[in-house]
Amino acid sequence: MIFTLRKTVHYRVSGNHQISYEAVEPVDLDEFLMSQLRSGDAELMQELGEFPDDDLELELVERECRTLRPSVPEEGVELDPHVRDCVQSYTQPWLVEKSPSLPALCDDTTRTTLTCSDFNLRALQPDRRVESLLRFSSPEELDRFNQEARNSNRYGELFGLYPPIDEVQLSIRPIPDCPKEHFGQRILVRCQTIKFEIDIEPFFATMALYDLKEKKKISENFHLDMNSDQMKGFLRAHTPNTDASTLARSAVFSISYPSPDIYLVVKIEKVLQQGEIGDCAEPYMILKESDTTKNRDKLEKLKNQAEGFCQRLGRYRMPFAFATVNIMSAINSTLERETSDTDSINGRSSMEKKGLPRRNSDRFNVMEDNYILSGFKPALTTCTLIKQEGERLSDEDLFKFLADIKRSSGQRRVKIIPGFLRLEVSPVPETVPGCLSPELIPVKPVSEKNPRAVKEVLEFPSSEVYVPHNIYRNLLYVYPLRLNLTNRLTSARNITVKIQFMSGEDPSSVMPVIFGKSSGPEFLQEVYTPVTYHNRSPDFYDEIKIQLPARLTEKHHLLFTFYHISCQQKQNQTGSWLPLLNNDRLQTGQQCLPIILDKLPVNYSLHSPEVPPVKWLENHKGLFSLELQAVSSVQAQDKHLERFFTLCHALEGKTIFPIRVGDEKISENMFEHELKLSIISLSSSGLEPLVLFLHQVLDKLFRLIMQPMVIAGQTANLAQIAFESVVSVVNSLHNSQELAKDHQGRNCLLATYLYFVFRLPDTQHEIHTTGGLMAHPESRYSTLTRATATTVGFMLLQSRIRSSSNPDIPAPQSPEDAEVNNILGKVQIHRCNIKLVLDKIHELEFELLFHEELALQMVVSTGVCRENVYKYAWFFFEVLVKSMSQHVSQLDKKAVSRRNRFSDRFKDDITTIMCVFICLQELEQAEKVNISLAFFLYDLMSLMDRGFVFQLTKTCTTCMSAILSTLSVNMSTLISMRLEFLRVLCSHEHYLNLSLFFSSPASAPASPSPSTSSQTSSLCSFQDHKIAAMFDLSQDFKQRHYLTGLLLTELSTALDMESEGLVIFNVLLCAHDLDQRCSRPEVKAKIAALYLPLVGIIIDSINYLDFTVSDSRGGKGKSGGPEEDPDSITPINQSVALAIAGNPFNTLARNALASMTGKTSNMLTAETSRNLLMCFLWIIKNADQNLIQRWTVDIPSSQLSRLLELLTICISCFEYRVKTHQSLQHHSVTFKKCLKSQQAKARLEEALLGGIGARGQMMKRVGGELHLMFYFLENLRWRKDLTQWRQTNDRSKAELDQEAIISGNLATETNIIVLDLLEMIVQAVPLADCKDNVVGGVLKVLLHSLTCNQSTTFLSHCFSTLRALIVKFGDLLFEEEAEQCADLCQKVLHYCSSCVDSNRSQACATLYLIMRYSYSSASNFSRVKMQVTMSLASLVGKSSDIHEEYLRRSFRTILAYAEEDTEMQSTQLPSQVDELLRNLNSILSDTVKMKEFQKDPEMLMDLMYRIAKGYQTSPDLRLTWLQNMAEKHNGRKCFTESAMCLVHAAALVAEYLSMLEDHKYLRELCLGCSSNPHTRFGESAVSDDILSPDEDGVCSGRYFTENGLVGLLEQAAELFSNGGLYEAVNEVYKVIVPILEAHRDFRKLASTHDKLQRAFENIIQKGHKRMFGTYFRVGFYGCKFGDLDEQEFIYKEPGITHLPEISHRLENFYSQCFGDGVLEMIKDSTPVDRKKLNPNKVYIQITYVEPYFDDYEMKDRLTNFEKNFNLRRFMYTTPFTKSGRPRGELNEQYKRKTILTTMHAFPYIKTRINVIQKEEFDLTPIEVAIEDMQKKTRELAEATHREKPDAVMLQMVLQGSVTATVNQGPLEVAQVFLNEIPADPKLFRHHNKLRLCFKEFILRCGEAVEKNKQLITPDQKEYQQEMKKNYNKLRENLRPMLERKIPELYKLVRCFRNTFHMLTKATCKN
Repeated sequence: MIFTLRKTVHYRVSGNHQISYEAVEPVDLDEFLMSQLRSGDAELMQELGEFPDDDLELELVERECRTLRPSVPEEGVELDPHVRDCVQSYTQPWLVEKSPSLPALCDDTTRTTLTCSDFNLRALQPDRRVESLLRFSSPEELDRFNQEARNSNRYGELFGLYPPIDEVQLSIRPIPDCPKEHFGQRILVRCQTIKFEIDIEPFFATMALYDLKEKKKISENFHLDMNSDQMKGFLRAHTPNTDASTLARSAVFSISYPSPDIYLVVKIEKVLQQGEIGDCAEPYMILKESDTTKNRDKLEKLKNQAEGFCQRLGRYRMPFAFATVNIMSAINSTLERETSDTDSINGRSSMEKKGLPRRNSDRFNVMEDNYILSGFKPALTTCTLIKQEGERLSDEDLFKFLADIKRSSGQRRVKIIPGFLRLEVSPVPETVPGCLSPELIPVKPVSEKNPRAVKEVLEFPSSEVYVPHNIYRNLLYVYPLRLNLTNRLTSARNITVKIQFMSGEDPSSVMPVIFGKSSGPEFLQEVYTPVTYHNRSPDFYDEIKIQLPARLTEKHHLLFTFYHISCQQKQNQTGSWLPLLNNDRLQTGQQCLPIILDKLPVNYSLHSPEVPPVKWLENHKGLFSLELQAVSSVQAQDKHLERFFTLCHALEGKTIFPIRVGDEKISENMFEHELKLSIISLSSSGLEPLVLFLHQVLDKLFRLIMQPMVIAGQTANLAQIAFESVVSVVNSLHNSQELAKDHQGRNCLLATYLYFVFRLPDTQHEIHTTGGLMAHPESRYSTLTRATATTVGFMLLQSRIRSSSNPDIPAPQSPEDAEVNNILGKVQIHRCNIKLVLDKIHELEFELLFHEELALQMVVSTGVCRENVYKYAWFFFEVLVKSMSQHVSQLDKKAVSRRNRFSDRFKDDITTIMCVFICLQELEQAEKVNISLAFFLYDLMSLMDRGFVFQLTKTCTTCMSAILSTLSVNMSTLISMRLEFLRVLCSHEHYLNLSLFFSSPASAPASPSPSTSSQTSSLCSFQDHKIAAMFDLSQDFKQRHYLTGLLLTELSTALDMESEGLVIFNVLLCAHDLDQRCSRPEVKAKIAALYLPLVGIIIDSINYLDFTVSDSRGGKGKSGGPEEDPDSITPINQSVALAIAGNPFNTLARNALASMTGKTSNMLTAETSRNLLMCFLWIIKNADQNLIQRWTVDIPSSQLSRLLELLTICISCFEYRVKTHQSLQHHSVTFKKCLKSQQAKARLEEALLGGIGARGQMMKRVGGELHLMFYFLENLRWRKDLTQWRQTNDRSKAELDQEAIISGNLATETNIIVLDLLEMIVQAVPLADCKDNVVGGVLKVLLHSLTCNQSTTFLSHCFSTLRALIVKFGDLLFEEEAEQCADLCQKVLHYCSSCVDSNRSQACATLYLIMRYSYSSASNFSRVKMQVTMSLASLVGKSSDIHEEYLRRSFRTILAYAEEDTEMQSTQLPSQVDELLRNLNSILSDTVKMKEFQKDPEMLMDLMYRIAKGYQTSPDLRLTWLQNMAEKHNGRKCFTESAMCLVHAAALVAEYLSMLEDHKYLRELCLGCSSNPHTRFGESAVSDDILSPDEDGVCSGRYFTENGLVGLLEQAAELFSNGGLYEAVNEVYKVIVPILEAHRDFRKLASTHDKLQRAFENIIQKGHKRMFGTYFRVGFYGCKFGDLDEQEFIYKEPGITHLPEISHRLENFYSQCFGDGVLEMIKDSTPVDRKKLNPNKVYIQITYVEPYFDDYEMKDRLTNFEKNFNLRRFMYTTPFTKSGRPRGELNEQYKRKTILTTMHAFPYIKTRINVIQKEEFDLTPIEVAIEDMQKKTRELAEATHREKPDAVMLQMVLQGSVTATVNQGPLEVAQVFLNEIPADPKLFRHHNKLRLCFKEFILRCGEAVEKNKQLITPDQKEYQQEMKKNYNKLRENLRPMLERKIPELYKLVRCFRNTFHMLTKATCKN
């Protein structure tokens, strides 16, 4: 059976360690294919199995040249071999090897979108009926119709809708970026103005960048001038022509390492004139152009002098001024930090970002993080001009000056020349018109116009830049530093140096290779340094840029001529020279030359300046210092590299020994030794020069590996030492912390070299030149495409033309191939005797086999070399593969099969390498080698015999387990490594063909029972295969489908080990699904058959799946709690605890799925589970339906149940999550959560998934059909760069729209796949074989789908399936699945209120069909009516989006069905339906108002209360509404009211139970619930005359039992406890205990008493600390309030709620209801006069009230709880005076007390209760005084007699009582009311009562003073004395008034006493 497949996984595990891995023997792929062809079954092979034999394409890709022409040496010059090779390396095309991978797929615009038919917007009309509802003659016809509907407009590519998986692709080997010229971050500097106060002569500027911290000049000079044409005319004699490139005023600077210490220095020069710099600058500092009239003569004279100097000395210049600009300061003034990538602005590509190595020092880390020269606006910078000091011209002086201004933030001790320099600093745009490279080559694109040139300034990076040379560049910079002639006795003072580049000694040998400056020729033959006036030891600061010839000889030298420039037309000269080559090496660095006084001797250029017998200045002493700096991509400037290149080129022939290398002469006998030393010494070269010439170094080493050298007549095999040097270079690059690596740890420089540069070494000894440029020896690559080697692919081609009766006729063989085979057969080429066959191979135009030599070296390597080879195996594997592919491409392999393409020796070496690599002893190294091996085998699949590669794969997988087990590697790590290994292999383009997918059966035989699902034709016969065997991972399967078998084997174990590497299947199936070669259904069926065992594995592993996934694109989880966003949950909460209709707990709630599937604690992650389920659905969708249906029949019922559970999980997993982003609110897909809007919005909602519509057509025009392609096609699809990793606020609205549509389409398609499988299961189930269980399970899945967000498309199909179930299994469903039918009624009724017409139409048809088919049984129909009624009640009570209009329209539609059903007109069904619908309409009318008051909790609870009272005839509904009210209260934290709702519900249940059974405790319970003051419910619950306890379907819920009753009361007790009413907990448990005692449930009794104990403990601990409710009177006035007008309520608010809080809440709410300016709050509590109110406004009056008790009540209300429970009377006071003012003097102050009585007592099931009675009475001023004094006396007594006295509180109360300064204090009250005896006798008693109150008050004050004395601290003694003094003073002041008595009052008392005494005596006598 399928579910025993775990037995086929051949692992044996002990503990955490793998013992063995038994891999099957793979099939010989090529032999299998050949046998299939010979068997005559070629048609299918040609159709499905053909694929190109060579997949690795070699393509010549032209280099991208950024300049108009490449930079190459001058023409007509014979180049040195090294220069020739470098130039060839920089100009030849890239040789790119395109690896096989799943290609980017073509767009298929013929596919349709997942939509249904279009619709027309219509006005609200009655819904159309489903025409086909009753037209089917048989269930089979109905099934056929439904299937055709489901199959129409289906989406073809399921994975096109699924988002791509993060960081997982099939092409996981990154492609390096193409090599490019290095640029740092670039800025454009434009000089706008150089302005002085007077304009009398020309000026010349030079710009350069300087790094202060590194003390280094980091750019070459940029020369410009801003001279007018008039000023340029002064110099016309010295500049006969001006090239356009020298007119540039803008420059592009590059900065690789930005820092705040980089300065742009602008140096300004002028024409040499007589005088010091200060003298020349003086006119500029004292004269102004504005003073023209005053200084006209002076200015004219100065201008004439300047013109004269220009004409005579125009070629000489002198320093004048300079300016500095801090680059970061200029940029930061406008810098805008942005998150977007702006590499295009600064000219850097992504490769340059990665290729530029990151420095490790803190300086560079901080720099790169904080200084990014992009994203800023152009900045204008104005600089002051500083006079140049003649003694401070050197760079050292400049750096000192920059340091000073940085420290002082200013410019100290400098002289400012009036004027300014204005620069504009801006980012470099993408294109710069007229831009020139440092070599003055135009940069693309070239502008058609001729704009002013912009020059790119060459950078001298402040630190190393590790980017190999990519263009030809050969520049030399000469920096004259200093000349010392102080000891010279001559008059040489104005000194300049003429510099020339000479190719010989003749004056005509001067070369025009010196770059010109501004406004002159591009190239010069000579240049002069600036002159410092009268300075014998001048410092120089000039830079001379020279274009070096490509071929340098011994005659090339620099000639320096020193002049004394006389300003009086006289000059003297001397000279010196510097040969450029010294021992064939370019001389660079600092030099110090002597100066010759005589003429230059003959042949001076061949020697250094040391030749006698000429006359030298100061005895040959070095007087002239200079520095040479070369920027060259041909001059290595590293002695080790230069030596290596020189000796390598000596091997090319035409070399005459001995040869000179540096200072040495090497003879032919020593040549081999020296060459080996040079190879070894490569590791000693510097890292930067090694990287710069990396491509040339590796090319030379690979050539040495391949080519045996004949030296001195002997063969010198340098292969081993060259290979070791390659290994050393690779190790050095990997170990360098300065160089970047990709995510696989590969060095980026090496990866780039392999991908673009590497090619087989050319073994010819001579490469002829033609002119100055090499002819590329690339003709063999010029027409490279896919090779046409004839193995299987060629035989497939031949099979089309050869005779079908004789397919074994061999193909003709060429003579050349025969000769090759003859040689290879006779001559065994051994590793040691290559020389023996070299001549014969050359005759056949064969080259040495580089890949064989390289493999041999890898095998024989030892020691550290071998370790590094294995450590960096990826590099050598890729070299092998690229050399093998070039080898195959170069040679004609047409007649050679794959098996014979490579020698057996080479295969042995490969096998050896694989085995040795696996036997590594370090886990980290093993993981890296694992990936390298996988990619190597991946590449070999396209080059070698696939059977051999499969054998290597087997070796790897087997040995890997054995070796890693010795490393104590846990099983999870091992499986992850193997899955990673297989993931690489299976990413091959032809993975399906390699797995022989076309050889697997795709369909099953015809179904034994008629079914519409078996119409798909079979591709091949089933051939006795059992259905279950196709789902089994058998040995034959794993052998035939080798790679797939390995994958499935690993998956089965990975599920047990909870591995997260299972995403490989998702990636593979996604590739198959989107591959256009696999688009036909029959091909996909074959592919799906290949993965059938995966279905069994997933079903068997259902316990590992986590389906409570949250949408990775922003959806919410499935908790279903009340805190969920209402926009992200379904209208009916999926975890409904208070469901209706006999199913109070939703059996299909998503939270219940966990218990349904028996989840274990060890589960896969949610994302992994989702990926596996996606694979499962894809297989089910594409596999042959007949086969799947037969399989569902054969599997056991228990497994079928697990399959149904899996389908339920799929529905939850792929449910559409409604987006909460604002941009999606108008474009959400049509799901159950409909828009609360008019029908038009509903139509728009339907358009996105239900039909194309206008929006769909627009999307189609803009982005094509909703056809989702893989990788980066621009159609609507999932793209990582758009949605996967970006934050929501980073995405555009259009992207979010696409995301919503795609997510909705995915949800629809996955659900329809589930629906297809459910239909197949139902149709295949035999009627007598467990049909009830199967049908019930299918119904559960369908109902679960209805609880999820669904599209209109799916809902239409789902309702059709439900109707088919009702038609076929109606009686079974109504009788055996009663609870599920109740759920069905609720779900269908919910969709009857949908705002989407099609949803309503389908739901109405389904609901009528339920009524029709349940009518056959009276009990069934009665139950359905009750369930529908209860569903409606629950629906309108819980859902906030019920549309009354649509629900009423649905009722009319159902009634129309009943009226039009001709078959049922003779029955009572139409009238019964009519009666039911009228009842439903009545209920709807009562409940619809609730929608209007969703945000008014008090009004909402009033409505719910009214509805609950209206359901007295229906206990079930009444109970439901009470529970709804409890849930609402609980959500608002009103625990007491929630508990009261449950107590009322318990009273309802108790009364019902007492009617059923006459138990004593039930009678007592019923009486207790109705009479207990704490749980009293004033209305009757049920009565016998209304309700019959025996009626079927009534009171059938779980709560109408004694256990349900106990449950309700326990919930109430818990809520009372949460609300702090612990005394009420006791009262509730008094009701529970008798039931528990009757049931003898002692365990629960123990728990109950434990809870009671905790409640009593809480009373003791929190008795006086509990805060109960606060109460307010709220009155509503205004006709706009409707029923609320003139109504008064008592509101209960949480404890410590202040009046402003409730006032603000009500004001905000009702202001939103009525609008601004309509509501007014009445601020006082005086009676409201309606006549004074504005009828257009509404008014609210809020007054704080307190509970009011009569004196007799206070005797029973002793505790704080008793004073806050069962409250009906409340009181508030209103102060007033007779004059109308609220406040007045003591003798005028009256007070009105208002007593309000409510309808019910608090707490109640509502938080507000109507006021039904109001009482008022007024207090006179003396009565007010009596009440106030009594209050003060009580406060004193409480503060004094507290158990734990509070000194602060006592002192506050005492101070307010005895302090004489208190306004209207006790003394003033006494003086007003007690100072005189009232004249009115009616006031005598009040006067006496007040006097007694004061007596008690004084007594309490004395006690308080004494108590305070005990509590004070020593520092409060003075305060106590003052308090005591005030008390005594008060007592003395009050004494006369308190001792005065009213005689008349006491006279009456004495008379009364005497009368009483006399009566007593008379009585005694009698």
